[in-house]
Amino acid sequence: MRRSFGPLVVLLFVATQSAASAADTMTVQSLMSSGYTVAGIISSPAGGASIFLQKGTTLVFCYTTEHTGSAALETQYCKPVK
Repeated sequence: MRRSFGPLVVLLFVATQSAASAADTMTVQSLMSSGYTVAGIISSPAGGASIFLQKGTTLVFCYTTEHTGSAALETQYCKPVK
């Protein structure tokens, strides 16, 4: 008896791509708009900051950088803390 794993493979691929896409689009601003609050900040001597955002028991780490001439920091990436 041969089983087809095709549908399972497609489902796993779609699930992992959705999670990766969500991580790519997370910014400090989008997380704060979703109800996250700042749990901690670590400043960088090179400019910018590492920001920890929390919502309930979920913690996310975001790295931001500062650009000369800009009034705002730019989110480089955000990652969930496990």
